Amino acid sequence: MAFPIEQDSRRFKQIVRGQVKQNLRKYISNGELIGRQGKDLVSIPIPQIELPSFRFGNGNGGVGQGEGDVGTPIGRGDPADGNGKAGDQPGAHILEVELTLEELAELLGEELELPRIQPKNKNNVEGEVIRYTSARRTGPESLRYFKRTFRAALRRQMASGTYDLNHPAVVPIREDKRYRSWKTYPRPESNAAIFYMMDVSGSMSDRKKELVRLTAFWIDTWLKAHYKSIVTRYIVHDAAAHEVDSKTFYSLRESGGTRISSAYELCNRIISQSFDPNGWNLYAFHFSDGENFDEKDDQRCVKLLEEKLLPAVNLFCYGQVRSGIGPQFIESLSGIEDEKLTATKINDNDDIYTAIRTFLGKGL
Repeated sequence: MAFPIEQDSRRFKQIVRGQVKQNLRKYISNGELIGRQGKDLVSIPIPQIELPSFRFGNGNGGVGQGEGDVGTPIGRGDPADGNGKAGDQPGAHILEVELTLEELAELLGEELELPRIQPKNKNNVEGEVIRYTSARRTGPESLRYFKRTFRAALRRQMASGTYDLNHPAVVPIREDKRYRSWKTYPRPESNAAIFYMMDVSGSMSDRKKELVRLTAFWIDTWLKAHYKSIVTRYIVHDAAAHEVDSKTFYSLRESGGTRISSAYELCNRIISQSFDPNGWNLYAFHFSDGENFDEKDDQRCVKLLEEKLLPAVNLFCYGQVRSGIGPQFIESLSGIEDEKLTATKINDNDDIYTAIRTFLGKGL
């Protein structure tokens, strides 16, 4: 039987979930939310939930009575400059609630109607690790727990009065012997790898990189809800490609031209050397403003995708951020007919919501 407080708690959680889902588009495009994440917890301000307020009753006189109409909430408004008269309107209340990243991923899936991802069967197998955490009375002599065996023998001799202080000899018998006992714990194996590739040429501004960062965060959040562990690799490119760490990926400032094929070649090389497509779920995400070097390199990219990358990965997504004028790389990708490839434009924060739905809507 549920207690009233438990029912109230469940009801409150339902309200919070509803409010978060209602404003999910705003939270997804909010960089402050990402910066405030702690140990898998995100604190979210929800100003739409009204806190209880006292209201005047129907009594005649007494504490709480004064000028004003019955039902007027008790509270003070914020004066504009601190020198005026106190206001008679209640202030806005902002409630901070904490949600785990798993809960956010669930809400993201519900709101965007994303399908559940089914990892490859081979990669669902978890490894095992053995830990010796207790003792038992039977076992091989190689696992004899000498300290506990000595204690058991000493207690027995003292309880029976056979322990001689003048001749302190402790002789274990069979019932005193203790052996180390183990338990097997699951050890999740890394069964998915994500490749993030980003154009860092002179035309990629900090604003464009921020769009990439926000989009990548929510992609990570969603994929981690489906896999025990994920390996993430980062590639940056201008006219040449390099593998970097996460911090460098989002902060690197470069200049020069753009040759997108260099990133695809490096990604293919890393997959060939370290990630067997038969044993890994592979996801690749490339972000650029679409200003590639020339049409020949566009054709080189298309060939790499069709012959190398698309056969190997579960999903390949291209996001074109704040593209300029002239030929666009996204147009070259439109000629590839493969369900694993998806492309979209991300021109501002509002497009992040649509991009995530486009990228992950297939759930491959």
